[in-house]
Amino acid sequence: MKFRPLHDRVLVRRIEGIEKTAGGIIIPDTAKEKPQEGEVIAAGAGVKNEDGKLTPLDVKAGDRILFGKWSGTEVKVDGEDLLIMKESDILGIIEGTPASKKKVA
Repeated sequence: MKFRPLHDRVLVRRIEGIEKTAGGIIIPDTAKEKPQEGEVIAAGAGVKNEDGKLTPLDVKAGDRILFGKWSGTEVKVDGEDLLIMKESDILGIIEGTPASKKKVA
């Protein structure tokens, strides 16, 4: 992929949620909510502070993150639906489970 976010923006791939309940009921696509979990695909260099020094981002490619329900802008890059959002829209990083283990359906 040849896309590089600028400044404090990150490119995120949504990680799909569970498709059936604990009781075994399959949830149809029309009833599912958009996942609020994703994997950072690419991150910008950071933000320049008042002194002109670059402050790097806290997230990096490969991090698994949580973000707000209405965060980011949906874009299509190389035929894949992704999100571009500012680092401030990210609520936190999920540690301990690599994002690459969960694939988008």
